[in-house]
Amino acid sequence: MAISELQLPAAVKAHELADAKTLAATLARDVAERLRAAIAAKGQACVVLSGGRSPVPFLERLAAEALDWSKVTVSLADERWVPVEHADSNAGLLARHLLKGTAAKARFMGLYQQAENLERAAANADQALADLPAIDVLVLGMGDDGHTASLFPNSPNLDDGLAPNSSRRCLPMLAPSVPHQRLSMTRALLASAAFTALSVQGQGKLATLRAALAGEDLTEMPIRAFLHDPLDIYWCP
Repeated sequence: MAISELQLPAAVKAHELADAKTLAATLARDVAERLRAAIAAKGQACVVLSGGRSPVPFLERLAAEALDWSKVTVSLADERWVPVEHADSNAGLLARHLLKGTAAKARFMGLYQQAENLERAAANADQALADLPAIDVLVLGMGDDGHTASLFPNSPNLDDGLAPNSSRRCLPMLAPSVPHQRLSMTRALLASAAFTALSVQGQGKLATLRAALAGEDLTEMPIRAFLHDPLDIYWCP
């Protein structure tokens, strides 16, 4: 099955790439192009990225793009509630694979906050994100369960996280995998991005997309909250 076989909403554009290497290069080129345009138009740009293992080649390619990184703010759609030094930290992932060389000049706004508990950490992150510039580019991933960012099915705060007009920018979330405690940008903040890309690979993720398109319950598969908005999907088999 190919992504061209899915019945995508009119607002969704699919990019079918040959392999993971081509996907990483194409997505990095398109993201960089939009960041350069934002810098040209308003003197600064903001990109919000996702963690995990799949984005590593993309992050490496993006780091090599010719950009005035000193005018770019980088943030994360979600974060594990672990210190940056922890192997599972998304901030650590960006430090290793993106924020190096000339890209080290970028301003990084992470979500991790030291606090007595996850709820306080999320409240502190929410307050800090008040200084986040308007998001020019958002790059999302998607799990096999249909989660995106750390908006997981059955997480206690999911209804608030998916509320389209929520005043919260960040909420505490619980994942079914270790580490369980997460911090996630809300749908309301994520959906404010001028351009949103969803990067997925393999037949399994294509099957997840097909299932997501077949239903309407956002809490069952939170990725559905983004599938009817303007969205570019980058997929390779």
